Amino acid sequence: MYEFETIAAASDGGARLETRNPADRHSVAGRYLSSDPSRMGDVVGVARAAQRDWAALSDAARLSLLARFLTSLSARAQDIARSITIEQGKPLAEARGEVTKALDESAQMLASAGRPGGAVHATTRAGVTPVTVRRPRGVIAALTPWNFPALSPLRKIVPALAFGNAIILKPSEFSPGAACIIAEVARDVLPEGLLQLVIGGAEIGRELVSVPGVDGITFTGSVATGKAIYRAAADNLAELSLELGGKNAAIIHDVPQMDRCLDQVAGAAFLCSGQRCTAISRVIVRSELAESVIEGLAARARSLVPGDGLQQGTTLGPLISDQHLSRVTGMVALGVRRGARIVTGGAVLTGGACAKGHFYAPTVLRDVTSDNPVAQEEIFGPVISVLTYETLDEAMQLLNGVEFGLTAALFSSDITVIDRFIAGSESGMIHVNHGTTPDSNMPFVGIRNSGVGACSVGPGAAAFYTTEHAVYLGRPQV
Repeated sequence: MYEFETIAAASDGGARLETRNPADRHSVAGRYLSSDPSRMGDVVGVARAAQRDWAALSDAARLSLLARFLTSLSARAQDIARSITIEQGKPLAEARGEVTKALDESAQMLASAGRPGGAVHATTRAGVTPVTVRRPRGVIAALTPWNFPALSPLRKIVPALAFGNAIILKPSEFSPGAACIIAEVARDVLPEGLLQLVIGGAEIGRELVSVPGVDGITFTGSVATGKAIYRAAADNLAELSLELGGKNAAIIHDVPQMDRCLDQVAGAAFLCSGQRCTAISRVIVRSELAESVIEGLAARARSLVPGDGLQQGTTLGPLISDQHLSRVTGMVALGVRRGARIVTGGAVLTGGACAKGHFYAPTVLRDVTSDNPVAQEEIFGPVISVLTYETLDEAMQLLNGVEFGLTAALFSSDITVIDRFIAGSESGMIHVNHGTTPDSNMPFVGIRNSGVGACSVGPGAAAFYTTEHAVYLGRPQV
């Protein structure tokens, strides 16, 4: 069991928060001292003071300290991975992969932050040199989801600090353990008050995004919560970076190596039990290939081994909670009522290794029409909806006929089809002939209802974590 008291803003004698292992609903995974919503202003004040000193350091000094921070985190990688599995449920191998990717992405972000993006511009007046420079934005509030307890916090912590800001992090109340270990490491390496952790539920989040003095808010989560944060941020004119949901599709048009294609599609669909904003949840397949695709996806779904993520051989973890399990169950049932047919799965798993947890069978649905809720709404579970098409025009209409625009994939060897897909896909991240896992140095960006503001990875993140200033250097008067 993991126990942690918040770095700042803890309630006196205060309320405690318990997390449960989603593979065993009766097992307490961690206990935490909740933060006091009324003290968010004090937290911001501490962050403001720490940020002034941090920003005064040279870029090289800040990046050197952050490199030490990442090295120290690497030494705790196994502890972080185990915490992820116990609180979030994903198999330990997946959790280790998350930590590895988080550290790699963080290292790439340090390299980007070393090139902040100022420039000398062409002069329009004799004797005056125009220059743009970037400065730290100030105090950043970060709210992260339960599905990636290490990757999401580090995706916000590292760029915030690398660009000279202070950060206040609120991890999900379902899986705060990994963030607490990250904060413990920060205590030993970074200046006091620079990274602060607040723990609790929705009330803490509402107070944090509403309190005056926060200069930027970065959030990863649902569209509904993102909209609420957007409204709250407006009162203080805080800058926003929102990573929201997705209803991602893979178009299968013409595939010389079908097994390789389906391995990648199934992996992208069922990793993290489908609880990823980048998960493939729709497969749009040319009609003549439909039967082989459906059969292949169903076989891959049946091959997964559900169970406790700490048990060797487990390849499918539980869903995060009973409430979420009920939602996934209800969405599939609604889809079936609207005409979809279950090829495999479509049921809660209750026996054997699944008896104590929130497990849902990996599911493939066929005969799905574009207006079916399972083809429109984010299910956030191990569910693939298969839609068919006759022409590429129809495929592109299906691809873009949702409110989201996060990521999309195409499997084809036809250069004309590939060009059309790249030009016409209304998604922030576009993949050709591979799944939807982004690289650690590439922008992570959504459009439409999938994202607002600057991307959260890569050089473009500077647009959120810094402010741009125009400087005019005139010659001294003599």
